[in-house]
Amino acid sequence: MESERSKRMGNACITLKRIAYCLCLLSALLLTEGKKPAKPKCPAVCTCTKDNALCENARSIPRTVPPDVISLSFVRSGFTEISEGSFLFTPSLQLLLFTSNSFDVISDDAFIGLPHLEYLFIENNNIKSISRHTFRGLKSLIHLTQVEGFNPLWKLSPSELAFYLRISPVEGAHGSNCQAEEGIFSALLTAWRSCLRSLANNNLQTLPKDIFKGLDSLTNVDLRGNSFNCDCKLKWLVEWLSHTNATVEDIYCEGPPEYKKRKINSLSSKDFDCIITEFAKSQDLPYQSLSIDTFSYMNDEYVVIAQPFTGKCIFLEWDHVEKTFRNYDNITGTSTVVCKPIVIETQLYVIVAQLFGGSHIYKRDGFANKFIKIQDIEILKIRKPNDIETFKIENNWYFVVADSSKAGFTTIYKWNGNGFYSHQSLHAWYRDTDVEYLEIARTPLTLRTPHLILSSSSQRPVIYQWNKATQLFTNQTDIPNMEDVYAVKHFSVKGDVYICLTRFIGDSKVMKWGGTSFQDIQRMPSRGSMVFQPLQINNYQYAILGSDYSFTQVYNWDAEKAKFVKFQELNVQAPRSFTHVSINKRNFLFASSFKGNTQIYKHVIVDLSA
Repeated sequence: MESERSKRMGNACITLKRIAYCLCLLSALLLTEGKKPAKPKCPAVCTCTKDNALCENARSIPRTVPPDVISLSFVRSGFTEISEGSFLFTPSLQLLLFTSNSFDVISDDAFIGLPHLEYLFIENNNIKSISRHTFRGLKSLIHLTQVEGFNPLWKLSPSELAFYLRISPVEGAHGSNCQAEEGIFSALLTAWRSCLRSLANNNLQTLPKDIFKGLDSLTNVDLRGNSFNCDCKLKWLVEWLSHTNATVEDIYCEGPPEYKKRKINSLSSKDFDCIITEFAKSQDLPYQSLSIDTFSYMNDEYVVIAQPFTGKCIFLEWDHVEKTFRNYDNITGTSTVVCKPIVIETQLYVIVAQLFGGSHIYKRDGFANKFIKIQDIEILKIRKPNDIETFKIENNWYFVVADSSKAGFTTIYKWNGNGFYSHQSLHAWYRDTDVEYLEIARTPLTLRTPHLILSSSSQRPVIYQWNKATQLFTNQTDIPNMEDVYAVKHFSVKGDVYICLTRFIGDSKVMKWGGTSFQDIQRMPSRGSMVFQPLQINNYQYAILGSDYSFTQVYNWDAEKAKFVKFQELNVQAPRSFTHVSINKRNFLFASSFKGNTQIYKHVIVDLSA
C-alpha cells in the first residue's frame, strides 16, 4: 500500500515537472515572439545623424546603416566593387554620394531597391567598367553626376615630408669609412665632422640642418655628384652657401622638376615657399548652433553663438590661463536663429532673431552686469527672420533683417539715439534667406558706394544701391543665371571685389565685380551646401564650402591663378556658418553645426624648412 502511494506521488511529481517545463518553454517563446528586432547601429566607419550617414575608409558597403537614413556618403573607401543589391537594407535613401574611392566596377542592379533615390553622385573614383543595367530600378532619379578615370594626386602631410638621408661609404681624411643615417646622426657627429671635407658622389638627397654648425674653420666642402632634392628641407643649405667663407664647388638639383640641373649656389631663400597653414582641431562645444559672431567690447574679444534648440545666445570669452574659450553670459529665448552684436560708442546691443515669440533687442547693463531687453522688433514685418547684417553709413548705424516668410518684409532699421526703428522695407513676399552689405564702385573713377545683395528662394539675387539724396536703397539689378542661391558673401583681393554664392545642390560660384556687373570666375560643386564663407586670416584668403552630405571643403586663394585651390577638408555635421576669431595673436575658426557639436579650429602656420 505504501509502495503504491509512493509510486502515485512520483508520477504526480513527474507530471508537475513536465507542466512546469512546458510553461517555461511557452514563456520563453512568448518573450521571443514579443521582442522587437534591434535597430541597426551606425557602423564604426561611419558618422550618423538622424537622417544622414557619412562613411570614410570603409572596406565594404555596410549592411547595418539605420534604415531611416535618407542620405549616405562614401569617401576614400577601400572596396573595389559595388555589387548587386548593395543597398537593399537602406530603402529610404534619397541621396547617395561616392567620392575619391577605389572601386572600379559597378555591377548590374547595384542600386536595386532604392525607389526614392533622387540624387546619385559618383565622382573622383577609379571606375573601369559600368554594367549595362547598373542603374536599373532608379525610377525617382533626377540628378546623376559621374566623373570617371580620375587619379588623385598623393598629398604628403608635414610629418611625411621628413627628409631621407642616404649616404654610401665615403673615404675620409684618414682612409676610414664614414656612414650616417638620420636616426643615428647625433651618435656619429664626431665621425662626421672629421669627414666633411668630401661628401661627393654619395647619392645624397638632402643634408640635416646645421650639419656645418660650429665648423668655423672649414675651408673646403665637396658636395658634387649627389642627387639633391631642392625642397624646403634644403633651404638652410642655400642660406648657408650665401654667407659661408668655405669654398664649395658647384652643385646641382635633381628635383623638384622646376629646379632640375639648376645650380644650388644660384638659388636664394626667396625661391622656396616653405610656409604652409592648416586648421587644427582645438576645442569641441557640446551643442548645436546656427550663427556665430565675434565682437570687441571693453577692450576684450567675445564670441556669441545662436543655439536654435535651447533658444539661447551663448557668449564666450577667452580664458588666458587655460587657453580655451569659456562661458561668459547668455540670453535665453525661444528658437533663436541669429544673435547679432552691435557696439555703438561704448554700449553693447544684441539683436536676437527668433522663429517664435518675436525678435528683440537687448542692452548690456554694466551696473547690473547682465543683458536687459529694451525693445521688441515689429512682428508684422519680421515673421521668420533668417539673417541679420549690421552696417554704418555716414556715421549712422543700421541693421537689416532678411525675412523668409511668405508674408514678411526684409526691413532696414536705423539707430536714432534711443533705439532702432524701421527705416525702409525693401520688398515683400520674396522669402529672402540672406542679406549681404558691401561697398562697390559703379565705374573705375567713382568712389565705392554702399550696396545690399538679397538672396531669395523665389528669385535671383537682387542688388540694391544706396541713394545719398534720399538716404534709401534703390533696386538696381539682379545677378543673371543664378537661381536657387541661398546666400551671398563678399571678399576683396587687391582692391577687387568678389562674391561667393551658395547653392544647396548644383554649383556654387565665385564671381568678380567688373564695374557694371558680377562676372563668373570659378565654380565649385555643392552637395547639400548652405554656407560658402570667404574669410581672411592675416595674409591668407580662404573660402569654406560646407556640406550636409560630405566633408566641408576649405579653399585657399592662389594669387598667380587668381582662383581658389583645394586646401583642406573638415568633418563638420550640417555646417551653417564659419567665423574667424582673433584673440591674443591667435587665430581660430568657429564652425557651427545644426546636427552636431560646434567645433573650434586653430589656424596653424608651419615652416617646412625648420
